[in-house]
Amino acid sequence: MTVVWINGAFGAGKTTTARELIELIPNSTLFDPEVIGGGLPLLLPAKRLAEVGDYQDLPIWRRLVIDTAAAMLAELGGTLVVPMTLLRQEYRDEIFGGLAARRIPVHHVLLAPAETILRERIAAREVPPDLPDGDMRIRQWSYDHIEPYRTALEAWLAADAHLVDNGALTPRQTAARIADAVTSGAVPVCDIVQTPEPTAETLAAGVLLFDERDRVLLVDPTYKPGWEFPGGVVEPGEAPARAGIREVAEETGIHLADEPRLLVADWEPPAPPGYGGLRLLFDGGRLDSADTGRVLLPGPELRAWRFVTEEEAADLLPPVRYARLRWALRARERGAAVYLEAGTPVGDRLGEDRDVPGAHRPPRTDTP
Repeated sequence: MTVVWINGAFGAGKTTTARELIELIPNSTLFDPEVIGGGLPLLLPAKRLAEVGDYQDLPIWRRLVIDTAAAMLAELGGTLVVPMTLLRQEYRDEIFGGLAARRIPVHHVLLAPAETILRERIAAREVPPDLPDGDMRIRQWSYDHIEPYRTALEAWLAADAHLVDNGALTPRQTAARIADAVTSGAVPVCDIVQTPEPTAETLAAGVLLFDERDRVLLVDPTYKPGWEFPGGVVEPGEAPARAGIREVAEETGIHLADEPRLLVADWEPPAPPGYGGLRLLFDGGRLDSADTGRVLLPGPELRAWRFVTEEEAADLLPPVRYARLRWALRARERGAAVYLEAGTPVGDRLGEDRDVPGAHRPPRTDTP
């Protein structure tokens, strides 16, 4: 089972090419995620839909695309051809990573005609006689998305996908070129980690590493949105602290000599489709400049790393992870571990709240 994802700007010819492609790749099926977007008004309140300008910004759309693609392949097997514009790298990571977690490889193809051709195609779009105003709005919407496409192309898209310049090609010729490239191996499987999705609660260990300015190290996974601490799921029979050491070595190339000290134990309640579980944060200590110079990230799993202050982390971490970090920093200052549930201290356990102003919310500090 595999996915051929045809990306490109609006007007690049993705859908017409996809229809031709399923005639050339044996046992292939067309899946257009537009049908997911079209169904959302039947599933969500109008107020929720009005909060976003594009249905791709809705987490439910991205999740349904992953689940629907996986369900179709489980039912039909073979190859799924998906014509869909993806311009935000974090959405590409989330969707392709979700498919990879189900052991579904993705071949990423980009239709890249010249911008002048894109504009000509948009201008030549036929206007249905009964919906001239609606079609004009769609045409203008397509024009408006050329600039975001150009930005994505320069920032990440050109390097991520197999480019096909179809400016002078018919849809059939374009499909033939894609089919040849996929079958010959010229379009490799996307280089993204394939971590199976959990089927029950998990125990995970993260490690906080600090630089000489006491900024904390965060990493940017390719397979899910948002930044994260180095760490991962504890394997069966593995001690959590040792799991943290292993994950730090695998993800950053840094080998910790001593077992890290526990800072936070946070129970993450199940939130379907997630199962939740216990999340531990350990203090991996301060790295010197030589250590930080040796940080090396594995390409398939992590895209980037950086040291950040607590304030900077607020813009990178999802809310619960950020709350977990803030309590971990306070625990590090006080030398006492903190027990949390969903990022919030529970009662007066371990005495962690006795001298903390505003005890049942993450403390705010002005120092990194």
